[in-house]
Amino acid sequence: MADTVRTINSLMAYLRDRKNIDIRGSSHKRKLRNMGYYHGYKGYRFAGEASNALRYSNFDELYAVYQFDLALKGLLYPKIMFIETALKNYALEILLQQTNSSSFSDLYNKELKSYKSYPVNSKKYNDEIRKRNNLQTKIYGDLARSYGKSRIVSHFYDRDRPVPIWALFELLTFGEFGTLLSCLNPETKVKISNALSFNSALDADGKTPVLITYALRDLRNAIAHNDPIFDTRFRSRELPDRLKNYMQAECGIPNIRFNTIADYFLLVAYMMQRFHCTKTEIRQFLNEFLNCIDVYRNQIPASVFTKFIHTDTRSKINRMIANL
Repeated sequence: MADTVRTINSLMAYLRDRKNIDIRGSSHKRKLRNMGYYHGYKGYRFAGEASNALRYSNFDELYAVYQFDLALKGLLYPKIMFIETALKNYALEILLQQTNSSSFSDLYNKELKSYKSYPVNSKKYNDEIRKRNNLQTKIYGDLARSYGKSRIVSHFYDRDRPVPIWALFELLTFGEFGTLLSCLNPETKVKISNALSFNSALDADGKTPVLITYALRDLRNAIAHNDPIFDTRFRSRELPDRLKNYMQAECGIPNIRFNTIADYFLLVAYMMQRFHCTKTEIRQFLNEFLNCIDVYRNQIPASVFTKFIHTDTRSKINRMIANL
């Protein structure tokens, strides 16, 4: 049997009669239309997992969670874009020095050799070879699709010249960039980590930038696609203990587990430090997060708010500010 197509009025009636959410009047109807029933109610009716339902008594409470999520995205997105660009540029500088060439084929043949750290034909060796080959296929596919769309790519193709690494980096998604970092020779990973002033005692093999790139990729993609981020459901996998322990040690803050959005604000602030943002700028960013919490705490029931903003949030953020 085909699903019943509901009008906006019937959707409002469904929320009232079946979900016990008081929703009525033209103001509520307009807000429901603007955020969308399926994107809005369906996306914000739970925190983290569908089994962790958020109990609303009226539509204004649900809409406040939606607005809170939008406010978080507004704070994070420009910082994430800044970090993505800066991280690529730091890595690019090291790679150009290491290869003494702007050719991707030279980069591929000289630097993307992480597989050599493992015994031949071992599972890890084969996995790394496969990842390296898949990355090459993906990059050449991206270049082919970009011809005629990217002026930079078209410029080099039309002159029968290879697209240089610096131009290629403009096409790489954050996820592809993370894969490229993970495929690098161990010594090159360490050089990138050192260039970013990571703690060498805690990152002797230079793998922490890779872990951070993957962590921020999931957040960046969720924001770009306007998916909910308030409850960290965007995580494609549980983040490794190594990254959690690194952040706790570096920031001097316990219980950084990346199970709340506050921990991602700490990670973004930490990366802003690595790129020499001023203390004033970082404090402002973190204080804006605290202000956002204060604004919406008064609009969202405590029983709902504490499902995704934990009681230690303010102490964590204030400790990060104090340690700058």
